[in-house]
Amino acid sequence: MKARLVPVASLVLGLAACAPGLRPSSFGTIPVPLSSGPDRVSLLAGETGPGSSSLALTTASHSAPTPSISEEEAAAAVVGLFGWSPAPVRDADEAVDWDIDVSYASRDRVEHYVDRFTGSARGVFSAWLRRGTRYESMIRSKLRDAGLPEDLYFLALIESGYDSHAYSRAAAVGMWQFMTTTARGVGLRVDWWVDERRDPVRATDAAIRYLRGLRTEFDGSLYLAAAAYNGGSGRVSRGLAQHADALSGVEGDDRFFALAETGYLRSETREYVPQLIAAALVGKAPERYGMDVEPLMPFVYDSVTVPGATPLAAVATASGASMAEIRELNPHFLRGLTPPGGSSQVRVPVGRGLAFELRFDELPAALRSGIAGRETTVNRGRLSVMAARHGLTEQQLAWYNPGLRRASNGLLIGGQSVIIPSEVAVAAALNVADPSIERYGTTTTAKPAKAAASGKKAVPRTHVVASGESLDRIARRFDLTVKRLKSMNGLRGDLIRPGQRLIVGTSGGT
Repeated sequence: MKARLVPVASLVLGLAACAPGLRPSSFGTIPVPLSSGPDRVSLLAGETGPGSSSLALTTASHSAPTPSISEEEAAAAVVGLFGWSPAPVRDADEAVDWDIDVSYASRDRVEHYVDRFTGSARGVFSAWLRRGTRYESMIRSKLRDAGLPEDLYFLALIESGYDSHAYSRAAAVGMWQFMTTTARGVGLRVDWWVDERRDPVRATDAAIRYLRGLRTEFDGSLYLAAAAYNGGSGRVSRGLAQHADALSGVEGDDRFFALAETGYLRSETREYVPQLIAAALVGKAPERYGMDVEPLMPFVYDSVTVPGATPLAAVATASGASMAEIRELNPHFLRGLTPPGGSSQVRVPVGRGLAFELRFDELPAALRSGIAGRETTVNRGRLSVMAARHGLTEQQLAWYNPGLRRASNGLLIGGQSVIIPSEVAVAAALNVADPSIERYGTTTTAKPAKAAASGKKAVPRTHVVASGESLDRIARRFDLTVKRLKSMNGLRGDLIRPGQRLIVGTSGGT
């Protein structure tokens, strides 16, 4: 199968010269990109209790490469891809318009976070604002098209600091911090080869679908929807029902603050909306607080289609881009190659897609595949021995063979085909936990490829329905929402029967 260009941004580069309203100067000088390394510290340490996960994150160091296109080309590509152009830099005394309700700015917790973001956490907050400028055009455009307030852009700051590789203690991943089950429920692909929670574009689409549904569920209240995004719709709904008398006569977004004052919500969820409001107050007018946020070049790209198991290194070579650029544009490919099987779309820097097909086809066949070969297992064989023959570690070989069967003693069963990855595929792979395993009731995370390397699989945790139990009662017992519990068990309705066995989580192999 040949590679081909998917014409997107390349077709709009010619607009730069004839589009005076694009305001390319608003991008400023192209800066050195921001790394997601040492600044990964919680802005809220000690603020939201031991159950907090929204900003208690860990990441590897994944830098955004310096783009090789001009400011004018980037401005045109933004409009072509997302139909949105950034506003020019604002003077400190200019009026600011928000499209979320910031009339709660005088509330104590909002003021607390404004002081924190502009005081002790100023350096980290400013760095996160700068990182966000790379994705702002894309996120705001998608929010606007979905009929949601554009200033929900700042929700991703609270979730992850706009880090596509953010990984929480509760195993939520990506810029919008999705758990595996929720991500799949809103249409994201999450498996051994691809984790679209790390894809800033696909994850933003999913977050918007989720937020729209939550806003509808809570009668248009944006802040109840935000609270449900953080703490679960089931918990928020139960709180509204339990405290219905206390909330009688309270309307709109005031209901969130009234519910928060009852003490029913977890501390993290109580603090979540004040953080969002404070982030919008500071983030949309940083100059008022003496912050100089120099913007990054926006997230724009061409898209090309390549065969299955194409190494990202081949994409970099054929497009003339660096590996850092290709990895930063495609953070969702976990194993350094596209998934084996069908074709995939891969992003390349703007302008690099036009000659891609010809250059890709000229590459030697061995370089166009991330699979160097295959071997067949023998009975009682060891994966570590096979890996050593190819200069790999056992863990690295396990990355590309998640379904290998083993005997009870841990040795391989014979007759299985084992993928031997190419050196360049392994070099570009991410050392991440199995994204298909969602760990409930713990703050630890699985070690990379541990289940595959040991041959032990995730074991479903189940619950046998007792007489008189309901989905709501079971969901609360295992800290799930009813929606998630139904999704895990393929239930369409609410009817369950005594003796029925329901999946309520997983316990990974140890």
